[in-house]
Amino acid sequence: MKLAVFGLSVTSGRGNAHAAFWRGVLGALAADGHEAVFFERATPYFAAHRDLDRHEGYDVVVYPSWSEVLPRARRAVAQADVAIVTSCQADAAAATELVLGAGRTRIFYDLDAPVTFQRLDRGELVSWLPAEGLGELDLVLSVAGGAALERFRRELGARRVAPLFACVDVAALRPSWPPPLPECDLSCLAAPAGAGLSGGERLLLDVAARAPERRFVLGGVAGADVARRSNVVTAADVPLAERADFYGASRLTLDGAGVAETDVGFCPSSGLFEAAACSVPIVSQGWRGIESFFTPADEILVARDVDDVLAMLELSPACLRALARRARDRVLAEHTAAHRARELVELARAIPTGRASAA
Repeated sequence: MKLAVFGLSVTSGRGNAHAAFWRGVLGALAADGHEAVFFERATPYFAAHRDLDRHEGYDVVVYPSWSEVLPRARRAVAQADVAIVTSCQADAAAATELVLGAGRTRIFYDLDAPVTFQRLDRGELVSWLPAEGLGELDLVLSVAGGAALERFRRELGARRVAPLFACVDVAALRPSWPPPLPECDLSCLAAPAGAGLSGGERLLLDVAARAPERRFVLGGVAGADVARRSNVVTAADVPLAERADFYGASRLTLDGAGVAETDVGFCPSSGLFEAAACSVPIVSQGWRGIESFFTPADEILVARDVDDVLAMLELSPACLRALARRARDRVLAEHTAAHRARELVELARAIPTGRASAA
């Protein structure tokens, strides 16, 4: 299969969860014999923080403007079996127009579905959604499942909808032993580009206030704005290449999913799978559908409040290691980039070839 993908950025993971997803999935597609080209617009922010040293088996086109890349994009779509437009990118509308005019399988993938519906609920314009809705596309994929899928149908006119959840590239993230950084009792990695503090970040700070003798690490974009406590270390960013070290130094880590993700439910963050892949015990405050991804108390710890977390910090190392091992086994069995790549191919191939039958 040949794929043309129009996305946010694969070359820079700074404040961008899309990059880790596409690096893993595009690499897995190439390993399975598929061909892909990824188009991303050059922006000063991502250009200053590019961290993709090399990519094997797929092409990346970084372009200065849509008008300049249009001829090449048109050729790529004409040669592709599947054309995919993703959310949260400046040229989503133009790319969708190009894709809709081609006789190819046409997919929109909302990697930011919780934010999409959060903005719609506030009456805001969502620039990556076509003005006429999603009804002309052959398939709409969503990073969130559950009720989000019905909202795509009911409110945005999508005809065919399926979840394609976050994942982890286990070749890039694996247990780090011995821990290369000073060990901390509890960590939390904020969701990229989060607005304010997530529930996990707030919980970490509350636990830190109750346990001054313990050490805490708060990472991510939002972490730089947090007033420092003597027992809390903050880091403005944790690059993809350093995340195994970040998680590996933690006795436990808190789910750093943003407010939008926890509100919509059935939307595990990539950080959840990353931590599990690194064999780190995870604490979550819980959200609708969490049991579909990890079994509470067996593969993940669910805390209601500070007292619950304090009790979890007292669990024996053997208990925590066993829980982390089971979570890693679950991720390896269900939530790797290779799994998502094959799900994407299966979903694309299941689309009826005739437009009338698709409708």
